[in-house]
Amino acid sequence: MSMRLEAPASGSKFDNMDRRKIIKMGLAGMLASVVPSFLSAGSANAATGGAWRVVFRNAHTGESFNGVYRVGDKYLPESFEKLNYVLRDFRTREVFPMDPRVIDLVSVIQKKTGQKQPLDVLSGYRSPKTNAGLRHNTSGVAKNSFHMYGQAIDIRLDGYSTRNLRNIAQGLKGGGVGYYPKSDFIHVDTGSVRTW
Repeated sequence: MSMRLEAPASGSKFDNMDRRKIIKMGLAGMLASVVPSFLSAGSANAATGGAWRVVFRNAHTGESFNGVYRVGDKYLPESFEKLNYVLRDFRTREVFPMDPRVIDLVSVIQKKTGQKQPLDVLSGYRSPKTNAGLRHNTSGVAKNSFHMYGQAIDIRLDGYSTRNLRNIAQGLKGGGVGYYPKSDFIHVDTGSVRTW
């Protein structure tokens, strides 16, 4: 997902607003209108009192997010601003809006593990430059990776079976699930339902 901003007409009410505020307004509208089709607010015990929470730590930067990012069918722009930063491409420092549905997947997976500790995120957003570099140096990196669109996250949970994590993710049928037992992580994305 990318947003294109048009310059407001001179004399408009947006003259005194900076670009960041305009983007935030656009993101708020986008998030309010996107509700995942594979889950409802009460499914899989994903929500408590309508509040959806996720706890994760970026394995590369040590930064973390721990909070509510959705209430009922409304996503919280302030939470997404923070979690997008934590899930940025740490190599290029580029921040990109994550697909709310992939955050829902991660939240439900985390809830179903019954574990309290944060998930370790190995990769969230990945810029095209980073993806090309990884593809050149590593096998198994897709040329048109969902990471480049904010639609994929690679996760592991310390002390929890990666196989069980994969089984939970596959059971949701919310998108693609990749299983990497040698590297001890799974990939989840919001593309078509498939496994590898």
